[in-house]
Amino acid sequence: MSVEQPLWHALTGYRLLAVGYAITVYVWALDHFRHPVPGAVYLGVLTVWTLATLSRVSSARRCTKSFLAVDIALGVVGILLSVYVDAAGAVNPTIPTIWVAGPVLAFSLKGGWRWGGAASVLVGIANILEQGEVTRPTLHNVLLVCVASVGIGYVVEVVRASERTLAQALQIEAATRERERLARDIHDSVLQVLAMVQRRGTALGGEAAELGRMAGEQEVALRTLVSSGLVPAQGSPPGREQDEPLAAGAARGGSGGGGRRIRPSVKRRPGRGGGTGGSGTGGTGAGGVTGGPECDLRPLLSRHAGAGVTFVEPGAPVPLPEPAARELAAAVSAALDNVRHHAKAPAGGPAHAWISLEDEPDAVLVTVRDDGPGLPEGRLADAEAEGRLGVALSIRGRMRELGGSAELVSVPGQGTEVELRLPKRAAGGSAES
Repeated sequence: MSVEQPLWHALTGYRLLAVGYAITVYVWALDHFRHPVPGAVYLGVLTVWTLATLSRVSSARRCTKSFLAVDIALGVVGILLSVYVDAAGAVNPTIPTIWVAGPVLAFSLKGGWRWGGAASVLVGIANILEQGEVTRPTLHNVLLVCVASVGIGYVVEVVRASERTLAQALQIEAATRERERLARDIHDSVLQVLAMVQRRGTALGGEAAELGRMAGEQEVALRTLVSSGLVPAQGSPPGREQDEPLAAGAARGGSGGGGRRIRPSVKRRPGRGGGTGGSGTGGTGAGGVTGGPECDLRPLLSRHAGAGVTFVEPGAPVPLPEPAARELAAAVSAALDNVRHHAKAPAGGPAHAWISLEDEPDAVLVTVRDDGPGLPEGRLADAEAEGRLGVALSIRGRMRELGGSAELVSVPGQGTEVELRLPKRAAGGSAES
C-alpha cells in the first residue's frame, strides 16, 4: 500500500465529520439567520455531495481534476452564500464552516503543495469577500489553511519521490541479482570450457592452436561482457583459467606471514574431484535459495574427496533444504577448482586441499584450505578489475543469495582459507544440530 494512502483515508473521515459539524452549527444558530431556507438547501446539497463522492477521495487516481473543481466551487459558493443567509452577521462561521478545508487538502494530496497553495488562496479570497474586509481572524484562518495545505502537499511530494526512488532501486536490485546469476552460470561453464580449449589447443599446436587462440579471444570478450564492460588489464593471458589462485592452507583468522598453520586430523574417503567456479570472499545478504525438501550435505561434499582432497565430516547427517545445499556445494566446488588450477605445493607438485564440514547449532560451516603459496596482496581486487569474477560470482554471489557469508584469509607462503558460513535460519531453519 502506498505511504500516502492513509492520508486519503484520513481525508475521507475529515469530510464526513466536517459536514456533520456544519449541520450541527447551522441548526444550533438557526434562529439567528435572516434567510435560513437557502442555507438549509445548500447544506442538504453539500451532505448529498459529500456522501456520494466518498470514493472520489479514496485515492489520487480517483480524485480527478473535474471533481476537485466542482468540490472547491461548492465550498466557495457556500462561503459567498453566507452573506445572504446571515445578512445581519449574527453568526460568525460561514455555512460550510470547516468543510471547505477538505477540498483544499484534496488539492494538496492530488497535486502537491502548489495545488494546495492555489486552492487555499482561492478559499481565502472568498472568506475576505464574505467578511467585506480583511480582519485579523479572517487572515489568521486563511493563513492556517494555507500553511496546512502547503505542508501536507510538500510531504506528499516527498513521499511520492521516495516511492519512485525505492521502486527504481528494487528494479535495479532484481535486475542485478538476475544478471549475477546468469554471469555466475556463464563463469562456471562457458568460460571454463573456453579456457580449457585455449590451453589444450596451445599445447597441441597446429590447427588446434588457432582454435585455442580463437577460444581465448572469445573468453576475454565474454568476461568483459559479464563484468559490465571492464576491459582486462594488458598483459593478462587470455586463456588463464579462473580468476585468482586459491592457495588455501592458513589457519582460520590468521593474517600476515606469521599466521599459524593448522592441519586437521581427517579421514580420507574415496570419491571424485570436480566442480567449477572460483574462490571468493563475501558478506551477508538476503536469502534467495531456500525452502524445498531437505537433503544431507555430506554426500554432496564427499564426492570431492580423493588423492588431492581430504574431507572431514561430522558423524551425523547435516540436513539443509536441497536448493541451499546444492548452492553451498557449488561454492565449495568453485574453491577446489581454483586449487587444482592455480595452487602449487611447496615441493612443486599440486597443492593438497582439505574440506572441513561443521554442523553448528545455528549455522553450517564449511572450510576449504590448501597448502599452496597464498594470494599476493591486492590479487582479488585486480582479478575483479580484469573481469575475472570467480570471487564475486561463484562464491560470494552464491553465499549472498543464500543469506550466508564467505570469508577468505590468505597467508603468503602458507596458503589461504575460504570459510563458508550458512545460518540455518537463512537456509530455511530446517537443519538440526
